[in-house]
Amino acid sequence: MNRINKIFGIKYPIIQGGMVWCSGWRLASSVSNNGGLGLIGSGSMYPEVLKEHIQKCKKATNKPFGVNIPLLYPNVEDHLKIIIEENVKIVFTSAGNPKKYTSLLHDNGITVAHVVANKRFALKCLEANVDVIVAEGFEAGGHNGIEEITTMCLIPMIRDAIDIPLIAAGGISCAKSMLAAMILGADGVQIGSRFAASYESSAHDKFKQEIINANEGDTELTLKELTPVRMMKNNFYNKIQEAYANNASKEQLSNLLGRGRAKKGMFEGDLHNGELEIGQISAIINNIKPVSEIMSNIIDEYKLILSNLKSYQL
Repeated sequence: MNRINKIFGIKYPIIQGGMVWCSGWRLASSVSNNGGLGLIGSGSMYPEVLKEHIQKCKKATNKPFGVNIPLLYPNVEDHLKIIIEENVKIVFTSAGNPKKYTSLLHDNGITVAHVVANKRFALKCLEANVDVIVAEGFEAGGHNGIEEITTMCLIPMIRDAIDIPLIAAGGISCAKSMLAAMILGADGVQIGSRFAASYESSAHDKFKQEIINANEGDTELTLKELTPVRMMKNNFYNKIQEAYANNASKEQLSNLLGRGRAKKGMFEGDLHNGELEIGQISAIINNIKPVSEIMSNIIDEYKLILSNLKSYQL
């Protein structure tokens, strides 16, 4: 039995990324109901909002689901308290040291996965005793690794260094990329951008339309002096480039970013002044679909490719 399916109690080793402003209870429950693992993205939620989403997700599915928590989030301990109180059994952590909270989560019967962008942090995850590692290449949207290691390089590198379950993330949206990741050594995949452009995603319709209109080269990893983030090139992105051209300091970049940029763009639909976080794979996403169709397309195509593997013989 696939190790990811076994550890999370799911049918297919497909994890929906816990994206800010996209991954609410509707998206998470829909993915879980269709055999994957849905994640609520708590990074854009106040504690009371997270509690509401968890409770609604419980009503919408009887399948396993989890919560993604960026460990640098100021309300992280309030979030953890709610997760424990609400008896959520799966937590994905990112953007911080997993060692700080993994023991607490384990003591409460919670399975812990942690997101990394290089082998060094994967080895730190082993020291922290996490259950699963998510290795995310810099093709991924949103906050990312500063080293710019692609998923194709990252997965075999980390697979050779660890023996616990490994999930590949970054640049995965279909059966072909899923199978490629599995062949490279992953036990499962995490998909973000494809689910961001679903009907169940809580992102603004204007942002979803921008995703399906994207072409190659329309995103870039920037703001490395703060926290590296892959975003779409828009008016706000152009202001960042102007700031770099004028040798802006870290403080000036931080002031330019301000607060609520991602909410403004992804949730409120301000395509000019908002921060539009999405992955490179958006260039091949050309429609908005229901989660059920996204999942069935991936699974059906995956099985078809497996049945035709002999055609790839040299």
